[in-house]
Amino acid sequence: MTPELRRIGRAQSPVVVVNDFSGAVYDVIDMAAAMVPFPSAAGTYYPGVRQPIRAHDAAWSYVERTLEAAAPFIGGGFDVDGFDVIEASFSMVTADPARLSPEQRSPHFDSTDPDYIAVLHYLTDTSGTAFFRQRATGIEIVDQGNVGTFIDTAKRAASQSVGYIHGSNPHYEQIGQVEGVRDRLAIYRGSMLHSGIIPPDATFSADPRVGRLTTNIFIKGRSA
Repeated sequence: MTPELRRIGRAQSPVVVVNDFSGAVYDVIDMAAAMVPFPSAAGTYYPGVRQPIRAHDAAWSYVERTLEAAAPFIGGGFDVDGFDVIEASFSMVTADPARLSPEQRSPHFDSTDPDYIAVLHYLTDTSGTAFFRQRATGIEIVDQGNVGTFIDTAKRAASQSVGYIHGSNPHYEQIGQVEGVRDRLAIYRGSMLHSGIIPPDATFSADPRVGRLTTNIFIKGRSA
């Protein structure tokens, strides 16, 4: 389990990639399958279903093991001394491309907080996750100072977009990606502009044994 530190974009944002992370990915899929049906992620911009993993769930021990094993990579890649768990869930993209809201047709950010970190565990082989730069503004990382500019520009672009973003387009330049290899862990700041890579022939199944299943964990980094 050797980490790879990638640098993305002009900002050289760190992205940590760890292959063969758990060594027990099918056990994790079994945990997810035991928690179906996943509720809709309505009220968020996530294009699918999400099953929260809470402290009383059997899968919580997997979340704890994941973060314990990832802690050295998080500390080394993002210069934090510790972190707190914000939320964890099993997630599946199920939304038909024709039914996406304008916000779902564009790259997004999870938080403007630079210490808000995403820990993404790919449980199936997928196309992965892409990172973007907004062409009109040059924004790769959204913060409190530029969030208004990003949103205003993104709204105008979204009205001209169709389906999931797939590679560069007139409004966004793809500046990097992490391929979605089964049992790969990807760690990156939630303030980076990113999107799941959802090809036109993707399977939009809500069955954890068939569809695009990931574990999404969000943490808040702490410095001494």
